[in-house]
Amino acid sequence: MKKILISTIVLQCLGYVALSNGRAGADTVKVDPANVKTSFLKEGTNRYLVYFKKGKDSSRVSYQMWTRQIAFSEYAGKKAITVTQEWEDNAAVVHKVTSVSDRQTFAPLFHDTWWKGRGSASFDFTKKAASLNNTPLTDADTLKGKKQMFDAFQVALKENYILNWHLDLEVFPILPYQANRTFLINFYDPGFGVPKYQEYTVTGSDVLETYENQKVDCWLLTHTTPGGKEVFWISKKTREVLKLEQEFRGSYRYKIKLGFSV
Repeated sequence: MKKILISTIVLQCLGYVALSNGRAGADTVKVDPANVKTSFLKEGTNRYLVYFKKGKDSSRVSYQMWTRQIAFSEYAGKKAITVTQEWEDNAAVVHKVTSVSDRQTFAPLFHDTWWKGRGSASFDFTKKAASLNNTPLTDADTLKGKKQMFDAFQVALKENYILNWHLDLEVFPILPYQANRTFLINFYDPGFGVPKYQEYTVTGSDVLETYENQKVDCWLLTHTTPGGKEVFWISKKTREVLKLEQEFRGSYRYKIKLGFSV
């Protein structure tokens, strides 16, 4: 009986050690101004080919070209980074947006957006003012869409630190990567829902073969949602987002960074 008791205690201790080690290995970083590094962002133009598949092995459909230009700037007396985006399909430009972020923290300062068929919206985080189709949004708005947009913006203004979800391809390069690390990012997409912490986990590494048989060592950054999953390939050297594979209920979307375009 004594031997059984000793064995039980030993097993319990070993189990506790294993559990403790598992907890110690859990690496979760709540992203804040102290752990972002905007120096990974370089001035210049980046282009992405975006397309969809109805199944993993189906043909590609609904092509778009996304042009994203990064420039160092100033806004409201602060050093800033301005990202301008233009999305086009085979017939027309469908989306334009200018986003200005603090150069050190990458927190949003200004966001001006236009969608084909939807119109324009503007969000000034320094002046705490927003508009929809050139009409100011206020707490007097009763129309459901306007009220939700205004209320979400008010919540965003009260947050200590948020990042612009519309700039995810520029946010991911500035994160402090390590294997098995999970990032908690307080993302807000101006004009849509309230800020919400999203989990992105470094789930491994992979090598992408690019032009002239160059092999690029990448982090795999994974984000899951009910019914969906995104995996980003991010260069370990330059931190550029080189590829996205997004699955949602059997359909797929891809973003591929182009080495050059005209």
